[in-house]
Amino acid sequence: MTTPPPPGPATPRDLVGIGIGPFNLSLAALAHPLTELDTAFYEQRPRFDWHPGLLIDGATLQVPFLADLVTLADPASPWSFLNYLKTRDRLFPFYFAERFHIERAEYDAYCRWVSTHLPGLHFGHRVDTIRWNPDHQLFAVDHTRLDDDGTPRSTGRTHARNIVLGIGTQPHLPPALEPLVAAPGTPVLHAADYLRHRGELLTARHITVVGAGQSGAEIFLDLLRHRPLGREHLHWLARTEAFAPMEYSKLGLEHFTPDYTRYFHALDEPQRDRLVAAQWQLHKGIDADTIAAIHDELYRRTLHGDWPDAVLTPGITVHTARRTPTDRLELQLEHTRQHTRSHLVTDAIVLATGYRERPLGRLLAALDPHLQRDDSGRPRIDEQFRMILDPTVTGTVHVQNAELHTHGVGTPDLGLAAWRSATILNSLTGKEPYPLPRRTAFTTFGLRQPDTVPHARRPSTPTPLTERR
Repeated sequence: MTTPPPPGPATPRDLVGIGIGPFNLSLAALAHPLTELDTAFYEQRPRFDWHPGLLIDGATLQVPFLADLVTLADPASPWSFLNYLKTRDRLFPFYFAERFHIERAEYDAYCRWVSTHLPGLHFGHRVDTIRWNPDHQLFAVDHTRLDDDGTPRSTGRTHARNIVLGIGTQPHLPPALEPLVAAPGTPVLHAADYLRHRGELLTARHITVVGAGQSGAEIFLDLLRHRPLGREHLHWLARTEAFAPMEYSKLGLEHFTPDYTRYFHALDEPQRDRLVAAQWQLHKGIDADTIAAIHDELYRRTLHGDWPDAVLTPGITVHTARRTPTDRLELQLEHTRQHTRSHLVTDAIVLATGYRERPLGRLLAALDPHLQRDDSGRPRIDEQFRMILDPTVTGTVHVQNAELHTHGVGTPDLGLAAWRSATILNSLTGKEPYPLPRRTAFTTFGLRQPDTVPHARRPSTPTPLTERR
């Protein structure tokens, strides 16, 4: 069978997605039954791959399994986590396991199942540029097909009426440690590569973990469990004031609702920026169960009277790092409250220093003249997750997980994936294929509330599924 030519201006796609992580995979899954939308999604990796370096045995998601790709917008979707279990004859084992929070590895397997069976996904395709063609009133998306090893094979172009960017985040490396990560043969790595190098790390005499978020805690715990009793030789450094638990109270979780997202979006730019910085414990703290497991493991190692050789120090800034003449690693440290300085000599370093939004500059270079930006030079993004463009561009560019500055702490949260995807699809179709709730939180955020919520319904009798499709 011959392969049909890629769509040209005469046959544009309604929507082209760039990047296939969980968020665009959610959008693709919810778009699948909408026959009025012709979609295509491109990803440069050869297959779906979700943080493989952090799929540590026993590590769980920090959101319930209902925060899958589709359920909170369409519980009857065939792409739900429960339907995935059904296709694997695992519903009863899951039922008896009584797990509300599933393991990361299982979430990754679920997403791989969706990505394998869902049509319209093109892995091994790197999108190079996006341009607006004013003559055809379409976006031109230039892409390169890649071999599994990343070697370019061929180029192509797809035209689209609308774009959605979901290119994800990239590991953040502190400037003081970045040169060591880049140096060949130096045992300094980001947490994203942890599992790939765990065997080598465990041969090091002394290991230092930098960063006190969930990843840092899980890696410290995993290393601790694999080190000999009394010879742990571990050091855990944190910039934060404490190894702090994540805010996980019922009302605290309402910051991850559409209600809070709408409230946050309506604030002015300076207020939003201050809030994002202040709310780190909502999404950058440590799960209480992980903290308890670390304490339990440390306590277990004191049963014979000695303390484990593990040092946990918060409130620390790493100023410089270098390789010593004896091929060890030396960190210059400062305690931010004591204003004292010291140095730490170690043999391997794991940087659990988080992720940052992947820059959009290369992809959007040709669209840059059309973009409206805020006072800090960031793209302005409206409530429907659309970049605000000048009126000459009649198509839309939606973003996923690149709107922290406009939509707040829920931006990277898996629990809002289905709602955001449904919001985008409702906006694109001009209809309401996915009716969304008008209210989602008991908390009333702010004194002034909008009179109407776009693409939301007041509570009413449930619409039959046949009508919703």
